[in-house]
Amino acid sequence: MTTVTEQPIRSAATRPLTVAQFTDNYGPGSNGLMFAVQQLEGNLLDAGHKVVVVAPRAKGPNPHFGRECRREIRLPSVKVPNMPTRVANGRHFDRTIDEIGRINPDVIHVHGFGTVGALGVWAARRLHIPLMLTWHTDFDAYADHYSAVLPLLTGVLHAFTRISKGQLVDSHDLKEAVIRYEDRGRSTASLLGVCQKMLETATLVTTPSPKTAVRCREIAPTANVVVVPNGVNALPPGPPPVERGPGPLILYAGRIAPEKGIPLLVDAFELVAAQRPDARLMVVGDWERYPRIKRVLAHGAARGNVILPGEQKREALGAFYGMADIFAFPSQTDTQALVLHEAALAGLPIVSVDPGLQLVLEPGVNAELTRPTAASMAAGLMRIINKLDDPLWRARAAETSKRLAGQWTIESQAIEMLGLYEKVAREAKVLV
Repeated sequence: MTTVTEQPIRSAATRPLTVAQFTDNYGPGSNGLMFAVQQLEGNLLDAGHKVVVVAPRAKGPNPHFGRECRREIRLPSVKVPNMPTRVANGRHFDRTIDEIGRINPDVIHVHGFGTVGALGVWAARRLHIPLMLTWHTDFDAYADHYSAVLPLLTGVLHAFTRISKGQLVDSHDLKEAVIRYEDRGRSTASLLGVCQKMLETATLVTTPSPKTAVRCREIAPTANVVVVPNGVNALPPGPPPVERGPGPLILYAGRIAPEKGIPLLVDAFELVAAQRPDARLMVVGDWERYPRIKRVLAHGAARGNVILPGEQKREALGAFYGMADIFAFPSQTDTQALVLHEAALAGLPIVSVDPGLQLVLEPGVNAELTRPTAASMAAGLMRIINKLDDPLWRARAAETSKRLAGQWTIESQAIEMLGLYEKVAREAKVLV
């Protein structure tokens, strides 16, 4: 995601604000949460405000490093096994709250429900600073896919208890709280209890989609929630970077991980290929990280109908969108899916299995919304493939995709978020 706009965003605030961003994921690998935080940093700095970033110590892309009116507080961290992620280990938390107290920000903005997020919530409460919280990641869905994350979730519970001195979570209830993969259904309920406390503590909760707003209200019915989709601008086009063949080309681009549904997409594509042997599936991303996904994709590549260009820099993805005929989205765990917006801005029709993410979908016009089964997804892909030779249909689908995605630009999100920061800084309770 681009982190600064071509024209500086002007803030309506009557004075410069200081916003402390607490995030659990700020590298080393690139990810949507990190780009979202960095985009907000750029918007605030461009508008003349100050930013403090509190994050685990890690190396990662940082376009704002060294800019005036910006500082970082990095916390001791540990690597999550088998994932490109580092998490705060709980050290220096009290020292960090003291430092935040000296800075005295106008707003604390917490991104997510990890240990740094819990620290931000308690800092806001202890220092009497207005709190914004943004829901970025479906924690309970991820627990189903990542056994390596589960010790972290247990750590979140205990860290939240320790730093809040038991005032937000009763330490007696957590004496034996250990989140285990084999018992994740019962034990993750404890984590959702922490999420509820964090959501209810916030002056304002923002979510990137109606889907996540519904989830927030399920967990914390009294939370003050507003939907602010992450802004996306069209990526620059370019010449086709790989050979594609004469038949229809189905594209998936984005992070490749167990919860993204790649095996489902491959199974659906095999059914499509049985009817259209000239069809190709192109999967853009780091496809070799997870052994099962690697085996599935390598098998398709060996047959010659799956194209694997590997992980690409974001500024190069426009060329991949531009050469595709359809964008396929097999994930059910995303909270907004910026790739859907990118594909729509490129004018692509979309096949998705997630009924909660329809910001850029108009089923029957520019999209097919299917059940999360190989047969259903394959049928949706074939319905669009059968329409590709109709230039009027393609033109209408492309216009619809671009129009829907064009509602949420980087500039429009910046204006919305800057206004919310000012409200939260000014008012004890925001009415939305």
